[in-house]
Amino acid sequence: MAINSWSHSRLGDFEKCKFLCWLKHDQKIPEPERTLRPGQTEHANDRGSRIHDSAERYVRGEVNLIPELKSFAPEFSRLRELFKFGSVSLEGEWGMDRNWEPAPWKTAWHRSKLDALVHLSPEEAVVIDYKSGKRYGNEIKHGEQTQLYALNTALRYPLLEKITTELWYTDVDELYRVVYTRDQALRFRASWDKRGNAMTTCEDWPANPNVFSCKWCPYGPWGTDHCKVGVQR
Repeated sequence: MAINSWSHSRLGDFEKCKFLCWLKHDQKIPEPERTLRPGQTEHANDRGSRIHDSAERYVRGEVNLIPELKSFAPEFSRLRELFKFGSVSLEGEWGMDRNWEPAPWKTAWHRSKLDALVHLSPEEAVVIDYKSGKRYGNEIKHGEQTQLYALNTALRYPLLEKITTELWYTDVDELYRVVYTRDQALRFRASWDKRGNAMTTCEDWPANPNVFSCKWCPYGPWGTDHCKVGVQR
């Protein structure tokens, strides 16, 4: 059976290991209950969700800025002001069909979420994604995200000529910015179309056992044991 929709993270699972993707996104096998390591008080995913939720609520004017976001206090304060004037869209859930036309989220072929979109003018916008983790080691993956954000934004807003993508690494006080012209953003469509179609037409889901793909997999012999061929160092 094919998986009919893809996102950047889901595609990452597919390209890392098809069997992992099938277990996680088709069979919906839950991951094992995570246990805290010594000294931890909160799981990374739970922390990330809490920080993203707090960031959105701050921009909306509902809460004060939490300590984890203080390094970006001027940027968040600016977002808050722009939101008051209707220039900021928050927590966008963008769906696209196979022709890259806007589609309802639940039935979309491609799904993309973004934390904030700032409309500077009819011709210029800024796409913002909050990152509560590190950039080091994630440069390629996060760089690809900016391309996908730029493409989606260009397609949804046909008057835009300049799209700035920003990744706010709140833990390490680092802002990664890439500016795309409209033509540059639209050039990414062919490669993402090819990769998205590869996943959504796939009918064979073999495992890809190696120390890199298997390192954090929850379905190997050390996890749920759904995959019998997983390897560790």
